[in-house]
Amino acid sequence: MLSTRATEDAGSRRPSGVLIGVLALQGDFEAHERVLRRLGAGVREVRVIDDLDGIAGLVIPGGESTTMMFGVQREGLAEPLRELVAGGLPVLGSCAGLIMLDCAHLGLMDIRAQRNAFGRQIKSFETDLDVAGLPGGPLHGVFIRAPWIAEHGDGVEILAEVDGHPVAAREGRLLAVAFHTELTEDDRLHVLLLEWAQSASAQAPRG
Repeated sequence: MLSTRATEDAGSRRPSGVLIGVLALQGDFEAHERVLRRLGAGVREVRVIDDLDGIAGLVIPGGESTTMMFGVQREGLAEPLRELVAGGLPVLGSCAGLIMLDCAHLGLMDIRAQRNAFGRQIKSFETDLDVAGLPGGPLHGVFIRAPWIAEHGDGVEILAEVDGHPVAAREGRLLAVAFHTELTEDDRLHVLLLEWAQSASAQAPRG
């Protein structure tokens, strides 16, 4: 479950002072940036390897996963990202970001995503979700050509479902969701990412 001391306080506190990278190769990265800045975080758009230096967390936004993966490969970002995640970097992947995290793409989570699982753009919808361990009641999600999690390993915790299909999952400090909350007023997932980033930064060895 999401519940840690940090997440229990996520609905009432607004963490700040950490630098969060937002993968900005394609997609709706600017919406995530606005939420993070509103919460007081530093934000850096990630396009090349040097942009990863010093970030305390990462958002992989929605967009077109094939185009995003092409950009990651072109810029040589995949292996540095894997190294950072292995070192404890928290990541929030939203919609196409969920696909990017799966075993067929960046391989950061033990999940396999089904692309466009809910149908084409005309099948987009919004719904309230009960997300396990997230305080504050149901979370409003916007589903746009959304994937779902078709398979997952034993170490992955499914946090929310729609019609029996997993749409949110956690593995360590990696959080994958099939929907958009950056398009709503509900910032709890971004608060959670910032809480994880603060915790990871506090635990990092100092030179």
